[in-house]
Amino acid sequence: MEINKDTKIGELLEQAPEKAEILVEAGMHCLGCPASQMETLEEACSVHGIDVEEIVEKLNK
Repeated sequence: MEINKDTKIGELLEQAPEKAEILVEAGMHCLGCPASQMETLEEACSVHGIDVEEIVEKLNK
């Protein structure tokens, strides 16, 4: 799965649930929230003050 800033969190967690740990470590603790499922990584990072490019890089390793 190619992950980019437009990847939806719900899609990411469905296809690669092991990546949730990276998001939680970055400060995204509301991954189970229904609203977060439709958010893109860029939107979620913006809300949490996280650098989206850094997260995308970590998720693609």
